[in-house]
Amino acid sequence: MGNIFTSSIGKKLIMSISGLFLMIFLVVHLIANGTSLISPEAFEAACEFMSMPLIKIMVPVLAAGFVIHIIYAGYLTITNLKARGNERYAVAHTGNSDSWAAKNMFVLGIIVLGFLAFHLTHFWAKMQLPEFLGQEAEDPNMLMEQIFGSLYFTIAYIVWFIALWFHLSHGFWSAFQTLGANNSIWLKRWQVVAQVYATVVVAGFIIIALNAYLKANGII
Repeated sequence: MGNIFTSSIGKKLIMSISGLFLMIFLVVHLIANGTSLISPEAFEAACEFMSMPLIKIMVPVLAAGFVIHIIYAGYLTITNLKARGNERYAVAHTGNSDSWAAKNMFVLGIIVLGFLAFHLTHFWAKMQLPEFLGQEAEDPNMLMEQIFGSLYFTIAYIVWFIALWFHLSHGFWSAFQTLGANNSIWLKRWQVVAQVYATVVVAGFIIIALNAYLKANGII
C-alpha cells in the first residue's frame, strides 16, 4: 500500500481519482444551484435536501478529496518543475499537452482554490456550518441576492468559472489518460467529452450567477 501513495504513478492515480470524484460533486452542486432558476421555493427545497444527514456525511469526504487533490497536485507540479523545467505535464500524445491549460494547470488550480475559499466563507459558512453547530442557517435566497447583487462579485465569480473551465477541460481527459484510456482513439474521445462537460458545468454556473444578479437588481 505504501508504494501506491509514494510512487510517481500512484500519486498521479490518486490525483486523477480524487479529481474525478470532485467533478461528480460539481454536477450535483450545479443541479442543486440550478433550482434557483425555477423559483425561490425550489432553491430552498434543494438547500434543505443538501442539509440532510446523508449529505452531511459527504462533507468531510469532499473536504478530504479536496485536500488530497491539492497536496498531490502541488507535489507533482514541484517534482515536474524540478525534472523538466517549464515542461510541467508529460503525456503520451502531445496534441493537446502543449495547450495553455496544460501548461498552467497548477496556476489555474490556485485561482480555483482561492475563489473556492471565498465561496465557502460566503455560503457554506452561513448555511451548512451553522446547522452543524445546531444553529439556524441563513436564508439561501437572501444570500444569493447579497452576493450576486454586487456587480463586482458577479464578475469575480464569472472569472472564477472561466478559470474552472480551463482546469476541467484539461483535467478531465488527463485523468482518464492516467487511468489507462491513453490510446489515440479513446484519448480524442475523452478530450471531446471533457470539452462538453466543462462547457455545460461552467455555462450552467454562469447562467445561475447572472440570473441571481438580474433578480437582485430588479432587472427581471
